[in-house]
Amino acid sequence: MSTQSNRPNGGNGGERVRGKIIGLTGGIGTGKSTVSQMLRDLGAFVVDADVWARRVVEPGSDGLRAIVEAFGDEVLQPDGTLDRKRLGAIVFQDEDMRLKLNQIVHPRVQQGMWQETADYWQQHPGEPVVWDVPLLIEGTAKRFVDEIVVVYASPTTQLRRVMERDGLSEEEAMRRIRAQMPIDEKRAIATHIIENDGPLEFTREQVQALWQKLRTENRSGHSSSR
Repeated sequence: MSTQSNRPNGGNGGERVRGKIIGLTGGIGTGKSTVSQMLRDLGAFVVDADVWARRVVEPGSDGLRAIVEAFGDEVLQPDGTLDRKRLGAIVFQDEDMRLKLNQIVHPRVQQGMWQETADYWQQHPGEPVVWDVPLLIEGTAKRFVDEIVVVYASPTTQLRRVMERDGLSEEEAMRRIRAQMPIDEKRAIATHIIENDGPLEFTREQVQALWQKLRTENRSGHSSSR
């Protein structure tokens, strides 16, 4: 899955020095954030979509201006920052509004991620980069990645973790899980799978083995087949 022809404009000439982009994703309660931190600890350069989603709507940004134009001043807090709770209440009740928000935010997030990636490649030519994207498979970012890593936990484990973590009832937790693509569907699309139902040390061993594999392939110039 090549990213070069799909790459947005900008990015400091990253195409001349690009390496693989490894998409990291999962589902609520699967432990994607844990795996992302493990990769960082191993030295991986991780570009976080959630970080960019906050950056592109900071006060004074054209992203925030576009949101206000589309949704009105009521989505701003008194200090001029985005009222995420109010905006969420609007978009989760109206599919058209949710799509409108995505059309504003997603291209800006992806452009920022590309810029950060290309800047890294200028200093570290050809090195693999991990894109941490919660909705990688559901959204448009998947067309930019070369391989997909899915952090997997069984639906039963997801339910238990979400209930414990967020203090939710079973019904509330199931509602959040069902709002996402089923984790088994994501698993079927993955290039690599990190099983995260068991002990943390087992997860860490898989992450270490995967990162070593990716680094070895990078040095040899060999691309794993999907």
